[in-house]
Amino acid sequence: MLCFWGAQVREGLGLVKPDQVKHGDSGIRSVCPKTAVQDMSAGRSFAGFIRDGKVSFLRLRSEDDYHIGMIQQMAIRLIVCGGDGAVLLSDSGKVLIMDKSTLCKPLKGLDNRQVIQIACGDHHSVALTNDGQVLVWGENSHGQLGLRKDHPGSPSAQHVQSLSGIPLAQISAGGDHSFGLSLSGVVFGWGKNSAGQLGLGDTTDRHIPTIINSLQLKKTVSISCGGEHTATLSKGGTVFTFGSGGSGQLGHNSFKDEHHPRVVAELWGSEVSQVTCGRHHTLVSIASSKLIYSFGCGMQGQLGNGEMIKQSVPFPVDLPTECNQEYTIEKIIAGENHSFALFFKELENKVKSNPSRGVLTLNDRMIDRWLSGTDSCWATIKQEIHTVFSSAASMNGSFLKTSCDDHYQTSEDRCGLDFDLVKTPFAKLSENKSLISEVVQQTLVPSLNPNPTGVESLRVYLLLPELIRRLKKQKTELTEALASKILQLDPDAHKVLEKYWSKLPDDWLKSLVKLFHKASAELIGQISCGEMGYDLTRRLKKFLNILRMIYQVCCSANRDIPNRDFIIHEISDLLDTVRTKAIVNCYLQGLLQSFPDPYRIFLNGNMLHINRESVLTDTLKYLRQKTHSFCYPLQVTFIGENGVDMRGLSAEFFSLLSQSLLKWEKKVLEVHESSLVWFNPDGMQANRDFYYLGVICGMVLYNRHYINIGFPLALFKKLLQQSPTLNDLEELSPVEARTLKSLLEEDEDEVVDMFGFDFTVKGKKLIPNGDQIRVTKANRQKYVDLYVDFVFNKSVKKQFEHFSEGFFKGCPLDAWSMFHPEELQELLHGSPEYEWKELQQSASYEKCSASDELIKNFWTVFSELSEENKKKFLIFLYGTDRVPVGGFSKRSLKILLSDCPDAEDRLPEAQTCFGRLILPKYSDINTLRDKLIHAISFCKVFGRA
Repeated sequence: MLCFWGAQVREGLGLVKPDQVKHGDSGIRSVCPKTAVQDMSAGRSFAGFIRDGKVSFLRLRSEDDYHIGMIQQMAIRLIVCGGDGAVLLSDSGKVLIMDKSTLCKPLKGLDNRQVIQIACGDHHSVALTNDGQVLVWGENSHGQLGLRKDHPGSPSAQHVQSLSGIPLAQISAGGDHSFGLSLSGVVFGWGKNSAGQLGLGDTTDRHIPTIINSLQLKKTVSISCGGEHTATLSKGGTVFTFGSGGSGQLGHNSFKDEHHPRVVAELWGSEVSQVTCGRHHTLVSIASSKLIYSFGCGMQGQLGNGEMIKQSVPFPVDLPTECNQEYTIEKIIAGENHSFALFFKELENKVKSNPSRGVLTLNDRMIDRWLSGTDSCWATIKQEIHTVFSSAASMNGSFLKTSCDDHYQTSEDRCGLDFDLVKTPFAKLSENKSLISEVVQQTLVPSLNPNPTGVESLRVYLLLPELIRRLKKQKTELTEALASKILQLDPDAHKVLEKYWSKLPDDWLKSLVKLFHKASAELIGQISCGEMGYDLTRRLKKFLNILRMIYQVCCSANRDIPNRDFIIHEISDLLDTVRTKAIVNCYLQGLLQSFPDPYRIFLNGNMLHINRESVLTDTLKYLRQKTHSFCYPLQVTFIGENGVDMRGLSAEFFSLLSQSLLKWEKKVLEVHESSLVWFNPDGMQANRDFYYLGVICGMVLYNRHYINIGFPLALFKKLLQQSPTLNDLEELSPVEARTLKSLLEEDEDEVVDMFGFDFTVKGKKLIPNGDQIRVTKANRQKYVDLYVDFVFNKSVKKQFEHFSEGFFKGCPLDAWSMFHPEELQELLHGSPEYEWKELQQSASYEKCSASDELIKNFWTVFSELSEENKKKFLIFLYGTDRVPVGGFSKRSLKILLSDCPDAEDRLPEAQTCFGRLILPKYSDINTLRDKLIHAISFCKVFGRA
């Protein structure tokens, strides 16, 4: 049954004969055509009806003849009438435009896109495709197309780029304004705003889609636009209206405009199921009570209450009594001066009006259908796969957390995804990995918008890593493409994505780290194998930048992701390659600039003659001569000793130099309670000493050795231009930091006062008059932040500046600046993990084997050694007790059996440059033990280097 009321129209609407029209109270008429009306629409000039896929339309504004026409070109499932004409949507997703003369023609610019929704304003139209694209055409006088301010309008379909990636549930168009509604209830408006119809709190037109912040988290499920007003419906039945109120169409018991969305109070408590806006009036329906309410302009009877008035509060429409008994309200329609209501009998087997189709999204059922499909339907399945995985909007609308309406809470802090729903469907996609990889790389990733309009468009950045991780083909290429898009995001989007990362489930966050870690390691492996070039370096920087972002997120959010998950051990190999390249570049540069005898320098390196008894003094003297070429490797000779430096001598040199620096009478370093060291804040008089300390540390890194000075992680953060935190202070000075943490954690004001702190540190004022300002609960965070900043920055500002200058001088590569602080720390200090079993497993043997009695005895004795003596063994064998990055497996250990006649009188010998231990054939384990301990304890001069 179809009820209608308002301005005069042709009797029977062209659907039934005039004598079959039933007349009720208040001018309401009803018809029951033999062929059910599936859908209908009413605008300024036309009303259109769909029955059996065929369209009939009725001209509404003719004073003499209410013309009836039919369109039978194709099966039509949806019609929307606007100000000038109408827009029709076929079952196949094609769009037809009908003008005032009722001539229909296909929409240009559709390009085989499949449209699922249409909307029509006075002079513009909007369409939504199944892959989430918003298309517009018509006039753009007020920005109603959402393209740009100076766009002249277009008769053909144009893509609204700014909404790319937003999974829309609905579109709507009014007089000269437009709206879009996302699956998570986010409302976007654009176009004319002279009466506040966009709900943005002003009357300024918007030329691009803009989020209506005042409707955020309101669980909006439906929008309708009138001539210059708008109504929204929230889940639960709450109605908001805004815009022009001159005819009472807002229902607020006033005739004023509203620039912000405002609840229609008279409907509060009623579970409104539908709302629709006419030009100057509004209709709402309540399914539970089978009532329709109206408000606004009723000068031609369009309110359905028998009075020709302007009504500013909702009143019931006088529906026929049978509507309340046998029928349910299917759809309400408001035109310019007309109102319609489509009813269906509750129990009859009927064809209902078309439900609003949404963007195609991925779910478990869809994937099961793909997997169970036969060869005959593969073309359809392939098309669906292409649609979903080429559309950011489809991906962003998938796997939403619908329990407790959680996805309606989507914001900068909550992404709205149900992570538990994702893994099983993605795991099932193995059969179509190749196709998906191709679509994602060629279409989806390139389409990602670097300047997203809403946070929902960022969900794809959370889903793609999980999808890529399960794809075998083109994984590194896809990861790189994703990294590029993440780095291109605008700063605001970056911040939101980082918040989302910080709240990922542990397994998702670890997978994210692993994806970019693995891609980084692969590229580093390629570079280390000699595949140099700007392109590889550029690609690597992308991965390292993403890892750095994730690492900073984990630190800020206190996520329990081990630092070792971020450390890329292959970087150690990379430094070798990069350093070699730098040496060659320096050599070539020397030739080009006619430096004196660069070839001799290149061959001999920088030869440092050093005395064991004056390592630091000799080193500083050498550096002050300024003859050292920092891009060439360092070579060391100990005065009075034999040996050629094949890295063993220089390794011991830096080990000895470390000890001398810690004992330096200049006191440039302070040893803290943690046994870690920091710059002496009172060392201002020795600025050049800090410079040379930096030079030495830089040389250690560049020459791929290790320094045995316990710098805290804070130093490496500062070198990488990152800010140290309270956790870094706890590493350096645990008691000091824990006191500050106790201050922050205390709940009682009185207890905070009992700490007795003011804004000073060791007599230094943190702020002006700091000694007169007490630390309270209100200002304690500021005090702690200033305290940490003082320790790591202000108190050692000049010291660090000189150290940093020297560090850059000593390591003339910028490659290290790509590392994480932990990676740089490990490259300078060596690995903190002493896996002694790994040392045994990595050993090889010459003139003996692991099964020999002597070798078994050696490893038995070694296992009995104390931790201190094991480290002495490392110094004896390698010249340093530091473990290389990647563990002992990265360092050679070869045990050579020496079958000499006087074995019992000989000590073990070490060829440090080659990691070779020469072991005499001792007769028993006790002799081996005594000789080994003596050798590692007293042999400080290399017998064979």
